[in-house]
Amino acid sequence: MQESGLHITTSLREFWYNYRENVFFFLILSLLVALCHWLARFIPENYIFDVVLPVQHGAISSTCLISAWMLFRHSEGMRTRIASAVAMLLWGLADSALILQDYIFQWQVIRIGPDKFNSYELFLGNFLGWIMLVYPTETLRPRWLTWEKALLQLLPMMLLVPLDYFLPTIDLRFMITLYPAVLIILLFSQIRKYRLRCEENFSSMNQIDAQWIVRYLSMVLLLGLSYIYVLLSDNPGRVVTQNFLFLFIIIYSTEQILFRKSPLEELNTETAEKNNEQQEISSAEQEKVEAWMQKEKPYLNPNFQLMDLRAVLPMNRTYLSQFVNSTYGCSFYQFANAYRVEEAKELMQAHPEMKMAGVASRSGFASQAVFSQVFSKETGISPLKWNKERISGSDDLS
Repeated sequence: MQESGLHITTSLREFWYNYRENVFFFLILSLLVALCHWLARFIPENYIFDVVLPVQHGAISSTCLISAWMLFRHSEGMRTRIASAVAMLLWGLADSALILQDYIFQWQVIRIGPDKFNSYELFLGNFLGWIMLVYPTETLRPRWLTWEKALLQLLPMMLLVPLDYFLPTIDLRFMITLYPAVLIILLFSQIRKYRLRCEENFSSMNQIDAQWIVRYLSMVLLLGLSYIYVLLSDNPGRVVTQNFLFLFIIIYSTEQILFRKSPLEELNTETAEKNNEQQEISSAEQEKVEAWMQKEKPYLNPNFQLMDLRAVLPMNRTYLSQFVNSTYGCSFYQFANAYRVEEAKELMQAHPEMKMAGVASRSGFASQAVFSQVFSKETGISPLKWNKERISGSDDLS
């Protein structure tokens, strides 16, 4: 098993293998946004200001407030959902203030029209971008984000606004615009650590892997690119597409957050464990674990976790992780899936007529797609092809 572990690399091929679905999602969404920007140019200007923008801002404000209410109501004590709810609440209040300014009191504090944005309007836009990064920050680094650190993240943008006012000869607008990109890059750099830590503790990445975080950050990045286009274009229809993109991300992300777990948050909220010192691993312990795995087959449960090994090794999480890594040369995720692949092979040998979905389910995989990916990476060929080659080989021998 040590030789057949599913090792993660940083190669382009590995990235494509893990995130190709997200790449296609990003490209399709980008094409749709570009098409909407082009179509928005044909909307009459008076219709945009009198009808479209008021309706859009009202929809965004109400959707944010409803999303905040849903996330608070179903937070279940999860900081990721609470942080997202606070972010949605702030966004909804900011957009409500914009509605009051533009359509109720008709103040001239911030005007979003056909003219180029000023630094104050840029700060407001980037404040919304910062709000959208609260959720992935809390997910990738549980309990790292505090109110003090959140304000420190906003500080560079806050300083650039008065600097832009006192130094009008220097155009700092794009510095304000690009600052959130720095935050996005920093979050992308945390994804590999997040994925590895999940693999050290869980046997299934279903609903808790890095796929959704990559997709979420990609949407925020696309939102930033679209925002830059808004800055460069003099057509008032530019804001219409941006608001539609806002609405899509709010609705889509709220639905996803409500149905996703926060595994690292669960690990960090557990009672502090003792005996974290280095301990020697005996062959008897290894034999005990392997005998238990073969007899009880706990890996057939898709929710099989590292701490389930305490049934035979009553040790803390640190020692169990060390045991798997040093004994088998792989993460717990790879360790469990190696057993599942062997189980799948035995099933296909005993029941060659069984469909791949059934093999995946009875082997402990969360889905057929995950089964196909893991099996292909473990053996070099797809499970369907492996089964056909085995059957044809048996026929040749007979």
